[in-house]
Amino acid sequence: MTYQALARKYRPRNFAEMVGQEHVLRALINALDNDRLHHAFLFTGTRGVGKTTIARILAKSLNCEQGVSSTPCGECSACREIDEGRFVDLIEVDAASRTKVDDTRELLDNVQYAPSRGRYKVYLVDEVHMLSNHSFNALLKTLEEPPPHVKFLFATTDPQKLPVTILSRCLQFSLKRMPVTLIESHLRKVLEAEGVEVEAAALPLLARAADGSMRDALSLLDQAIAFGGGALREAEVRAMLGTIERHHVEEIVRGLAAGDGVALLESLDALDAQAPDYRLVNEELGGYLQRIARFQLVPRGCEDWEDRETIAALAALIAPEDVQLFYQISQLGQRELQLAPDARSAFEMLLLRMLAFRPETGPATGGVNPAPASARSAPSAARKVETPAPASAPAPAVSTTPPPSATPPAGQGAPAPGAWKDPDWHALVQALPLKGVAQQLALNCAYERREGDTLHVRLAPQHAQILTDTLVGRIEAALEKFYREKLRLKVHVGELETETPAQRDARRQAARQQSAEESIARDPTVRGMQELFDAALEPGSVRPLE
Repeated sequence: MTYQALARKYRPRNFAEMVGQEHVLRALINALDNDRLHHAFLFTGTRGVGKTTIARILAKSLNCEQGVSSTPCGECSACREIDEGRFVDLIEVDAASRTKVDDTRELLDNVQYAPSRGRYKVYLVDEVHMLSNHSFNALLKTLEEPPPHVKFLFATTDPQKLPVTILSRCLQFSLKRMPVTLIESHLRKVLEAEGVEVEAAALPLLARAADGSMRDALSLLDQAIAFGGGALREAEVRAMLGTIERHHVEEIVRGLAAGDGVALLESLDALDAQAPDYRLVNEELGGYLQRIARFQLVPRGCEDWEDRETIAALAALIAPEDVQLFYQISQLGQRELQLAPDARSAFEMLLLRMLAFRPETGPATGGVNPAPASARSAPSAARKVETPAPASAPAPAVSTTPPPSATPPAGQGAPAPGAWKDPDWHALVQALPLKGVAQQLALNCAYERREGDTLHVRLAPQHAQILTDTLVGRIEAALEKFYREKLRLKVHVGELETETPAQRDARRQAARQQSAEESIARDPTVRGMQELFDAALEPGSVRPLE
């Protein structure tokens, strides 16, 4: 017996067998059961999501000898002939090969005649957007007032190309791309029905490669079974798809987490031996980073992941902010990989860019908040302090007037009596291991007072949009690590009475800018050049030395 492709063998023959698209099926089933049938239906969506299949099932429902219903019998001659593609009153047209107006007119000449065998004469036009403008004009009148025995079913992957005059005459149903989990579940059922040996890790690879198309997924499954000699194994599926083994991407992520350029390039050299498609490697890397970010920030729903332990281990090594940065660089670099003459060099530059622009922070603690990297961030914080330490003493992380604390931070002397009541909030914010939006929130707050274990700060109304419980929690976590005691932060929104660190920095920057401009204007050399060449200083061109 001739082998039949899985995409054809497991093509749904009624609405109950359809996978997904419940929003479309519900409308059609209700219309059939309640006898509220429109004369023209338009099904849109990407390839392989069920447009033509639903149209054929609808044609079968209209012409079943048992009567019009949402559950055709599938056994009468009309149902069997529609399944076999030889029902005389189902006229299927490929618009891509019949674009001329003469073809459309020839087709419409027979609209007026009653169906030969069925209840309705059904015109199924696939890729209808390929028709010419003249063909659409010829179709308009018939489409608006067709004979009662005619139904039009249109399918297209590009509805934007259809004239609005056509769209307004049809009921439009937009079919969605299939989720990966749904494709994976359906492939598992097909494999069980076929009795094929399968490794569970191979199914997600095929489901993702299908890119939302169930037909593509079944075609890839057919190819993978043939490639594996009647079985479905992860290594063979990866080889067929051109994807790489997971441990290569894991090593790259570990190198990024450690900031170890040598280890990173060694991992890349080992990967290069397989001559991979680096665009696919970058997609795999982006997928890992997305899963790590989800595990760090929304762990609920990750319990059933097969690689949960691996993702958890990687999530503990990288700060959430770094994950977001790496993912953004990965996505922006995808276009460069397509244009670069040497994909290996382009991918290497992409990884080096992740290291170069990585903030000076250490690994994540518990996958939630980053801990400060003492080897790098402490000197950086010390340079930002306004009051430097003596050469013989350890460099303090904040100014000589420390923030409130019953226990002084490590590496600092004991605070002066009563100093905890009036902290140097400016120096504290600079010293705390904060970055991103959390740091901006702290910089735009002004310290007011301490009551018990609660610090009260005030935020100007124009910055209220950045105030969230998540960011306050990050600042509290940073304070707890810094002082080794539990502190709460209460943010009040209102007009400021004291200067915030951001306002102080802006004021000092403006003063430095003004001083630099005045210094240049007084410089004898500059004044001489202005007089000699009738020159003038360009506004905004002077920058103060940091």
